[in-house]
Amino acid sequence: MRISKLYLLIALVTSGHALATDLALTPWAPSLNAEAVAFLPNGPERLAASTRDGLLLLDNKGAELARFKGNFSSLDTRAAGTQVLVASLDNNRQQALLINLDPAAKRWGTPLYLPTREYPVNGLCLYRDSAANLFVFLVGDEGKGEQWLVGNGSTLLTEPQRVRGLPLPPSAQFCQVDDAANQLVVNEENVGWWAYPAHPEADVKRTPVAVFDNPKREAGAMALVPGGVVALDPKTAQLHLFQRTGPRWVEQSSLSLPGLKEPEQLSINGRQVLVRDDDTGKLYEGNLNWQAQPVPADPVLPEVAALRQSDPVGRQGDAADDPAIWIHPQQPAKSRVLGTNKKQGLLAYDLDGKLLQELAVGRLNNVDVRPNFKLGQQTVDLAVASNRDHNSLSLFSIDRQSGELREAGEVPTPLKEIYGICLFQPASGEIYAIANGKDGTFLQYRLSAPDGRVQGELVRQFKVDSQPEGCVADDQRQRLFIGEEDVGVWAVDARADQPATLTSVIKVGPQLQADVEGLALYQSSGRDYLVISSQGNDSYLVVDAEPPFATHGAFRVGLNAAAGIDGASETDGLEVTAINLGGPWSTGMLVVQDGRKRMPEQTQNFKFVPWADVTRALKLP
Repeated sequence: MRISKLYLLIALVTSGHALATDLALTPWAPSLNAEAVAFLPNGPERLAASTRDGLLLLDNKGAELARFKGNFSSLDTRAAGTQVLVASLDNNRQQALLINLDPAAKRWGTPLYLPTREYPVNGLCLYRDSAANLFVFLVGDEGKGEQWLVGNGSTLLTEPQRVRGLPLPPSAQFCQVDDAANQLVVNEENVGWWAYPAHPEADVKRTPVAVFDNPKREAGAMALVPGGVVALDPKTAQLHLFQRTGPRWVEQSSLSLPGLKEPEQLSINGRQVLVRDDDTGKLYEGNLNWQAQPVPADPVLPEVAALRQSDPVGRQGDAADDPAIWIHPQQPAKSRVLGTNKKQGLLAYDLDGKLLQELAVGRLNNVDVRPNFKLGQQTVDLAVASNRDHNSLSLFSIDRQSGELREAGEVPTPLKEIYGICLFQPASGEIYAIANGKDGTFLQYRLSAPDGRVQGELVRQFKVDSQPEGCVADDQRQRLFIGEEDVGVWAVDARADQPATLTSVIKVGPQLQADVEGLALYQSSGRDYLVISSQGNDSYLVVDAEPPFATHGAFRVGLNAAAGIDGASETDGLEVTAINLGGPWSTGMLVVQDGRKRMPEQTQNFKFVPWADVTRALKLP
């Protein structure tokens, strides 16, 4: 029998389910009427939300220091300089609110209310990202959830902005966000606890923290600890410590709450614990003896913000794909951004993102431009796109004065699934189109239109081992960069009469995460850079465009709170120019496709970023 018990103990500990011990609890502030309590960030005081007494600032014994009258439930806080931002639910107005608290002056500020929702809000929690944007998550009935932008730094917005909706568990009531890990944790009453990416540009997916199929268990409130979360099970009156181990969550320990019949609310500060027993309405405090092991956070990439964005494309789903920038030869401020809609055709925008033209010619994937193409007796600029309807090259003339685009013809290809395309124009002036297919085949065509009808002469063919897409040509150095989505980026001689010998620029790894998507060249009088869309982690990598292709780091396109423009994520194509386009674009412009349009949620679009901001963010030489 002793041996069996020993084996049982070992099994429980090694499987991540340690035996529960009792947590010593003592009553705290017995006369306090509170639905929720929280420790004040960076201070000894505490907060309470009461349906009878309002929002309360309390000392560590529970004595009232300041009151904001009303009927409140749910509570979360974030430090904001010398002040504290408090989020709660106003039950009288049935609205979430944010309010500043000055603990030193014991003074509440003016509340900021979120708009009334069309569903009952059960709970809320705050989140601050690496760019100091402040968000509030709302947890509602029937699986409804939302993320709202409410401030930046210590300043609240005049009007909160809805960022996105979130499908949450149908019986969720509680949530907490680990800012450093960008993780939202939500309960599902009869199932367990789930973790979601909290960043507004993240994909909506969930990871189980702990799930169970046991009617004797219940998933309740949570509180954060370094590298993990403490979760409350009201039915068993136990606290469970879960910590992240790689992509998984593992239970490290558990504690019983003796004497509590219906523990509901939970707050933790270091080792201090506050818990409320819903059966009696009383609060209790205790001290944890757990040694939580902090989990290293992912490196924080610098962020730049889009200054403009294009009108959303006219098709739902994964539609927008690849941009190109046409430079007006005399007036750069009249330049245009071209973009493909792979469910519709080619789009043209001004530098403020307003849609100017829409050419519904079919499913265009990638597009590129070059100047001075002889279309019969006419000199035009040329845009070429890969047409997935016909596995062909669609050509468009661009009027060099007005910027107007017109269909100029089509060049068929033998590719079974055409995908990417880029153009190459050596000093001699002719224009080559390099198209690729999903099987890895690259075809190089010399384009011409001596009698006004476009034609393409196949001059070279080569292949990579797996699916490519993005490519860009360095006309000056006669070098072609190509992306192999799951492998990395290659350089190859762009000249048609030269062998296609591949040289590795950078391989997929920690910095460049598959899929490798758009490629673009920033070429100025100084150093030249290759910009790569690292789709796997929603970032953009900058490397030297010359051997040994040194890396200068990666950045993300984040939210612009002042302009009401969301960030960019899941980027397919991108383009960049070093030309002075005027105003904020004096040192160039970066355009990226945004795969997840937020704030408001709409069809995909393109984001316009001043290159000067990229230079600052990465400290480029």
